[in-house]
Formats: sequence, C-alpha cells, structure tokens
Amino acid sequence: MVELRPGARFQSTVCTTEVIVVKGTGPAELTCGGAPMVAAGSAERSGEPSAGASEGTLLGKRYGDPDETVEVLCTKAGPGSLALGDMPLAVKVTKPLPASD
Repeated sequence: MVELRPGARFQSTVCTTEVIVVKGTGPAELTCGGAPMVAAGSAERSGEPSAGASEGTLLGKRYGDPDETVEVLCTKAGPGSLALGDMPLAVKVTKPLPASD
C-alpha cells in the first residue's frame, strides 16, 4: 500500500513506468504490471509485468478509476498497465473545448 496525495511520485518495480498523483488521498493499493508501485527512487526494478497486466502505459496520459476518485499522470511510459487494487485504471478521455466560431 502507498499513501496517495497530489504531487506524490511512484515507480513500478517491474517496468519503467513512473506516475505522479494528480487526484486522490489516503492509502491505496496502486499497482503496475501486477506488482505494487513504490515511491520514486526507492527501489530497483526486477522481473517483468504479469501477463494479465501488460497492456502498457502511455507518456503524458492521465489514468483514473471509474468513480473519478483517483487520477495519475504517466511521466515515464512502460509495458506494465496501471491498476488500483483489482480494478484497472483507464486512460481519461479529454473533453473537447467549445467551438469559437
């Protein structure tokens, strides 16, 4: 478990993925590639993402849960996919800007 707070940075222990928390507070089970994420710079990478959690993360994309309680920004892409507990985090779709006609 990690303590989520806006601005906190986390890294995967099984791939190159790194994220920064945009929204969310409190303890949470943030995972990448099926393995728990840790504070950025605190652990070495070892192993590979599990087969069910290897869809990848995209640089600069925001990922969130369906309830919109947690949102993270990918600052370094990798082959592992993000999840909050057993629930995968999906890429957030940006809202189109109004037309300026």
